Amino acid sequence: MWIWPIYFSSFGDSKSTIDLKHTLQLEKFRVAVLVSQAALQFIQGLSLPSEYTVPEEVKAAGFQICADELGSIVEGHDVKKLKIHGGVEGIAEKLSTSTTNGISISAPLMNKRKEIYGINKFDETPPKGFWVFVWEALQDTTLMILGICALVSLIVGITMEGWPKGAHDGLGIVASILLVVFVTATSDYKQSLQFKDLDKEKKKIMIQVTRDGLRQKISIYDLLPGDIVHLAIGDQVPADGLFISGFSVLINESSISGESEPANINEANPFLLSGTKVQDGSCKMLVTTVGMRTQWGKLMATLSEGGDDETPLQVKLNGVATIIGKIGLFFAVVTFAVLVQGLFNHKLQEGTHWNWSGDDAKKMLKFFAVAVTIVVVAVPEGLPLAVTLSLAFAMKKMMNDKALVRHLAACETMGSSTTICSDKTGTLTTNHMTVVKACICGEIKEVSGTDKSFNLGSAVPECAVKILLQSIFINTGGEVVNNKDNKIEILGTPTETALLEFGLLFGGDFQTERLASKIVKVEPFNSAKKKMGVAIELPEGGFRVYCKGASEIVLEACDKVIDSNGNVVPLDEVSANRLKSTIEQFACEALRTLCLAFMDIESDFSAQNPLPLTGYTCIGIVGIKDPMRPGVKESVALCRAAGITVRMVTGDNINTAKAIARECGILTDDGIAIEGPCFREQTEDELNKIVPKIQVHFYCQVTLS
Repeated sequence: MWIWPIYFSSFGDSKSTIDLKHTLQLEKFRVAVLVSQAALQFIQGLSLPSEYTVPEEVKAAGFQICADELGSIVEGHDVKKLKIHGGVEGIAEKLSTSTTNGISISAPLMNKRKEIYGINKFDETPPKGFWVFVWEALQDTTLMILGICALVSLIVGITMEGWPKGAHDGLGIVASILLVVFVTATSDYKQSLQFKDLDKEKKKIMIQVTRDGLRQKISIYDLLPGDIVHLAIGDQVPADGLFISGFSVLINESSISGESEPANINEANPFLLSGTKVQDGSCKMLVTTVGMRTQWGKLMATLSEGGDDETPLQVKLNGVATIIGKIGLFFAVVTFAVLVQGLFNHKLQEGTHWNWSGDDAKKMLKFFAVAVTIVVVAVPEGLPLAVTLSLAFAMKKMMNDKALVRHLAACETMGSSTTICSDKTGTLTTNHMTVVKACICGEIKEVSGTDKSFNLGSAVPECAVKILLQSIFINTGGEVVNNKDNKIEILGTPTETALLEFGLLFGGDFQTERLASKIVKVEPFNSAKKKMGVAIELPEGGFRVYCKGASEIVLEACDKVIDSNGNVVPLDEVSANRLKSTIEQFACEALRTLCLAFMDIESDFSAQNPLPLTGYTCIGIVGIKDPMRPGVKESVALCRAAGITVRMVTGDNINTAKAIARECGILTDDGIAIEGPCFREQTEDELNKIVPKIQVHFYCQVTLS
């Protein structure tokens, strides 16, 4: 709205008052017209048919929408355009895909899709050539100072002593500089080639999609518009797309928008952007835009690669060279001034100070040569060479140990490490989990093979087995599918995979259990709650909630338990203590424990209601083994022998972490294992005493108020 400036000389002036009233009336009329126009445009926008025209090449390929139109819908969060195209289902239809079965994998259709919409790859900067590394190596401050000294030495030397005698010192410095430069450039160039191959391996990210009705894993680079992608907490959104269905989806868009608050994604706000991360929940997404057309691709295209920071050793060397150069230059100037003053005093005594001959000029040049020699000698040309050769040798040794260093100078930083903090799962362990023990109906059983699993199944009452299988197959973020070879494949996180394998060993049928249940609400697992819950509608009426998660947390929410006869009985103090001791026993055997529980709800329940926090019935406790990675114990021993302290930092159960740490050789008799809350409560003096002894740190999420 415009604000019109009004000027008048006096409130008592009748003419000014009339003009003011007239102006205000005009302003009200103008505002009314603008509001009417805006309302009319809004109404017309809702009722007008789509003015979008499908390009001929898109029609010929069998699609009804082009890549630019798809990009504008998601990038602009354009709800109106989305409605004009028929919503998510309409977009899927125009992309010749299905929100349930995904795209067809026939080769001709896939090729047409790639031609029209592109592939999910970003334009990468070309790799640097060898001479670029040579130029970067020449930027060293010490080498620049040496280069100036070499140039001055060559000019003065050749002038004074002629060629080639006068060029010996200068050429020697040049040879030293070239040796340092080419050793550094060659090492960095070789490492860049190795890192190029390593980056290719690192970028082989697999995602779960549905194609031709089959849920399968594919490379992120094979993703195409029309694909149905399954996202869970912790996943990065691989392309721009639209929300199809899901539960409690929160997306962290800080990488795109800079906003720290997560965005709630649902049917009303279905837009998912590439490069963002799933902070909570799970969902299915229809891919609309890939590659450089995505928000993330456009952002990456505008960014330029930043320069590398200097290492501490480089900073120190450059500082030393600068100081030495300044000192040498100071004494060179003083020496030159003293020699010139001596010559001038000598000529003054002879009375020839007004007459300067060619011999006097030669003497002045000799004096300058002496000054240059002082500067050249002062700057240590052998120091950069010695450091470069030692770092090159260190890099070669590390390469032999399969440890790649991107830049030669970084070996100095890695060589000065005194402490290594390592995660547990997937780093010290293999991240391939298997259920090896289970406490069902109060009985602890080994689960190490199919025969024993069969015996376990026969030992557990049928009603308890039924509830256990439902809990495993319904309350999960994983899935059991038939792959292209018609073989059973388990998809999901290692923990989910271990539980699903355990359920299959009981003879359970994943698809049967899922089809027989109507899921009403899902609260996916996250690190804050440390549990996952699912509510289903029972065929006979009512609802049932399944819960699983960290044993201590889920057990606290239980007030009943299934006994050895399969009956639900109150959880008394004796039973609770027995279960707690079982959890501790499993944890001390380096097992990750999960507690499974359920609750029947008779009253009405809807997706808007939160899942109950207490009143559950404990089904059982499972112990999952994550074997230690081969060679870890030997590596820890080598680090300890080299004076490097290895510490474990994990979010797992403290007893499980301590057991694994002892197995790896990290936790010793005089070491300390401490939990995050306890660590944060320590005073500064107490921290100074215990920090050197901490070998296992169990962190937990901190809630900031």
